[in-house]
Amino acid sequence: MHKLMSNRWTITWLVAPGLTLFLFMVCFPILMSVYYGTTNWTGLGEYQSVGFANYYKVLFEDPIFWRSLWNALLLLLATLALQHPVAILFAILITRAGRLEKTFRTIFFIPAVISIVVTSKMWVSVFHPSYGVLNKVLEQLGLASLKQDWLGDPSVAIWSLIFVVMWQGFGYALLLYYAGLQGIPKDLYEAAELDGAGKITLYTRVVIPLLSPMIRVAVIIAVTTCLKQMETVFLMTNGGPGSTTQFLGNYLYKTAFSSSLYGYGNAISVIFVIICLIITVVMNRALKKDVGQF
Repeated sequence: MHKLMSNRWTITWLVAPGLTLFLFMVCFPILMSVYYGTTNWTGLGEYQSVGFANYYKVLFEDPIFWRSLWNALLLLLATLALQHPVAILFAILITRAGRLEKTFRTIFFIPAVISIVVTSKMWVSVFHPSYGVLNKVLEQLGLASLKQDWLGDPSVAIWSLIFVVMWQGFGYALLLYYAGLQGIPKDLYEAAELDGAGKITLYTRVVIPLLSPMIRVAVIIAVTTCLKQMETVFLMTNGGPGSTTQFLGNYLYKTAFSSSLYGYGNAISVIFVIICLIITVVMNRALKKDVGQF
């Protein structure tokens, strides 16, 4: 076996199929996008080269692009500051729920397994300004002054959308942290308690540091999810009102396929890929330090 794997031709033939697939399925489409981004192609018919005018426009003359990127950043900050800490807290509570542990675990994971189409349309109905459940409940509670056009008011629409996205993804975050907690040996809990550690000290000084490998995975998943967010946006607001809830994935789709600006849409996609690569490098360096072990 060692002699076989030391043969260069053998290694080449073994690697070639996967490498060829990667080149044609990943690298070649990206290069074609770079090329089409320098044209005024509408997706059909002839087209002309416009140089780097599309790329310049995206970076310096397109406020919707930057608004889309800013919305993705808002979603990421809300996810890391709200969703994940709450998910960790609930994961800890579920592990101490005894006989109800499986029941709570199932209940919290339900939103993650329901179709995005179903949940998005459900929340559109909940947020409806006339017959929506949310405004009806506020009215019944004597809080009619808080009634809003939750998806039509530019000042609150983005936060309503962010809430729905976090609600849909809460089950996955909870499951990740729950799995991480299950991997921590019970002996460590007992040793910490014998040393006089209280509940808060136990979780802040022992459990959370040992949970850091799973936190790292969850953060990476959160970043990729926030950047490529599209389905919920498309189904609930389609980027409106105006462009206040626009995200890059949805903006790219509308530009390339709805507005038939295929060349400009490819320029957006190329810049989007570059931004993702930069964020990936920054995250790898930021999360490179050693994580908790046991």
